[in-house]
Amino acid sequence: MTDTLDPKITAEPANAGSDQNVTRQQQPAPAVVLPSLVPPALKRRIPKVSDLAPLMQFKKPEFSKTARLKRASTIWELRDMAKRRTPQAPFDYTDGAAEEEITLRRARQAFQDIEFRPGILRDVSRIDLRTEILGKESRLPFGIAPTGFTRMMQSEGEYAGSQAAEAAGIPYTLSTMGTASIEDVATAAPNGRNWFQLYLWTDRDRSLELIERAAKAGNDTLMVTVDTAVAGARLRDVRNGMTIPPALTIKTVLDASYRPAWWFNFLTHEPLTFASLSRYTGTVADLINSMFDPTLTYEDLDWLRETWKGKLVVKGIQTVEDARRVVDHGADGIILSNHGGRQLDRAPIPFHLLPEVTTALKADNSEAAVILDTGIMSGADIVAALALGADFALIGRAYLYGLMAGGREGVDRTIQILEKDMTRTMALLGVSKVEDLNPDHVRLLQR
Repeated sequence: MTDTLDPKITAEPANAGSDQNVTRQQQPAPAVVLPSLVPPALKRRIPKVSDLAPLMQFKKPEFSKTARLKRASTIWELRDMAKRRTPQAPFDYTDGAAEEEITLRRARQAFQDIEFRPGILRDVSRIDLRTEILGKESRLPFGIAPTGFTRMMQSEGEYAGSQAAEAAGIPYTLSTMGTASIEDVATAAPNGRNWFQLYLWTDRDRSLELIERAAKAGNDTLMVTVDTAVAGARLRDVRNGMTIPPALTIKTVLDASYRPAWWFNFLTHEPLTFASLSRYTGTVADLINSMFDPTLTYEDLDWLRETWKGKLVVKGIQTVEDARRVVDHGADGIILSNHGGRQLDRAPIPFHLLPEVTTALKADNSEAAVILDTGIMSGADIVAALALGADFALIGRAYLYGLMAGGREGVDRTIQILEKDMTRTMALLGVSKVEDLNPDHVRLLQR
């Protein structure tokens, strides 16, 4: 019996080798070409004049100082403006630090080497930046640090700083080396919260006179700086031949040709005078070394505590041990600071030191305020410091950049930028009040 094959499943030999031998069932189906579906909005057309008109709204150019300052969105942009408008010697005095400037770079890098840890699903429709510092409320959690020779940076100097602080509801600190008197600053900002920073001199009678003047003028806080036994090696000042007042050399005259507004203001306003001494001519380092007391000890701090009846804070703390000890000697607060990197290069970084100090003082049941400065260039930096335990922050260079960029309006702009930064950062962190910030919101990254 012979098997029969179903012709439908009969296949040609594998080597049949001819297109003609390919069965109809094995031929590929013809491709189906669909019409192109282009959305009407993407079809090309010639634009109508009526369509172009709304897009061609040219902004009228503005050349006023206010408009120029509004274009600055960061402190770094204010710094760029300041550099363009200020002669090299006073700009470098503000911008520079000691020796190789390692400390200043590290201080700024420390704030960059963090990771914020935001919380979600929190009501952040209203952000409250108020805080209490040394017994009184501040509308913002930072104040203006003491800076020397400020009217040399820009002729409005301490007057601009104190009035901007008064308007913002934050403290302003006048330096012993400030270029406006204690009394004049009190008159310029009568409703402001004014603090006075003191360098203890070898002449204690002069120091006592300053303390009495500060109290009489209504300053509620005395800030004693303790990290200037001798002057740091500020090499930019050395290279620029920086003197007080600035000397008119060939270099400075050439510099003036690019910055006529600064020189006009400097030469047409009252000559530089100081909060604490009569006229002085010489280098900054010589002035510091001739006036400040290298024999300063804790006994002098005890004398200050007995003499000054207001709040007493000690600026220049750089170790946990010293933080504890000054509190034991009666300080109401400490300022973690390496003088903006302007004294000892490779000094401890205040932001790195902050967690250790706050932990130690908390273990001692201390109520002393912990304030931080050095390296702050944004509101996010301040928020990070508050989260790691600081009660308050001080700004020095950031305020001076604004001052050099635009006088009083420039200082106002500095404060506005920092406030906006803090408000945005806290909202994104899911925090509505300063007191709710805690170490869980920040992680220190390791290099």
